[in-house]
Amino acid sequence: MGDMLKDKVAIVTGSGRGIGRGIALLFAEEGAKVVVNDLGAAVDGSGGAAAPADQVVSEIEAAGGTAVANYDSVATMEGGENIVRTAVDTYGKLDIVVTPAGILRDRMIFNMTEDEWDAVIAVHLKGTFSVAKFASILYRQQRSGCLITFSSTSGLYGNSGQANYGAAKDGIAGLTRCFARDMGRYGARANSISPGAATRMTATVPDSAREIRAASGIQSASGAQPIRLRREAEDIAPMVTWLASEAAKDVNGQVFHVTGGEVSLMSNPEPVRTLSTQGRWSVEEIAAMFPGTLGMDLVNPAPVQPPRQ
Repeated sequence: MGDMLKDKVAIVTGSGRGIGRGIALLFAEEGAKVVVNDLGAAVDGSGGAAAPADQVVSEIEAAGGTAVANYDSVATMEGGENIVRTAVDTYGKLDIVVTPAGILRDRMIFNMTEDEWDAVIAVHLKGTFSVAKFASILYRQQRSGCLITFSSTSGLYGNSGQANYGAAKDGIAGLTRCFARDMGRYGARANSISPGAATRMTATVPDSAREIRAASGIQSASGAQPIRLRREAEDIAPMVTWLASEAAKDVNGQVFHVTGGEVSLMSNPEPVRTLSTQGRWSVEEIAAMFPGTLGMDLVNPAPVQPPRQ
């Protein structure tokens, strides 16, 4: 057992499996008391079961740690409040919230249903807000606290067939930056993780879908060839644990990509090139200036393909 998180109380959403499970286990190993939240649903968000959260709690307790299970859905404000209440009622306080809970309902945007859109936004984006909002009330009162959210390259860069997921994940990056600015004055902080790991969610994306994207000239989410790394779900936990510790007390409002043995600091959005004029640009002036200035070296991530014969 370590002591990096000794006497801390942490919530980890979606921690019955995958990345969340790895974080909950390492948090407990480092001395935190952990609320293991998991609805126990399928990858698409359907169903529910207590077994995944209970199993992780049993693992933590068997190793000498302290944990309690919670089965509320993050997709409702009542669920978010109940998750926070579980921490306070059980352990008397809350220091850390980590929000990797998520589902997938991939579909090309022209086929995506309203339900597929709403369900993914509710779990990822609203699900981050629902817990962070009630945690922030405590954080403001106690003038301390840590939030670690989960974004994705599907949102930061974009990915074919994931309009709902990508919109939610880029929204989470924005929510994190706003939380950092809202709460920094009260001694609380927020950072986001963009994970790269093999989980049951990524396993649902068939190889055929990846092959179709490649054949259509659609770049990967990062626009680069993937580096072959180990990509185990547990690889994400050490960086999250460090961010949750006092060693990272001055790190606020940042996004980190973590995969295998790599940790990358992602750049915040900023201007790359700028065109300026006195007054207002005319359409003709922009047409003349764009190719040799703002348009230089731009890459189309999904070029038009010839019709199939």
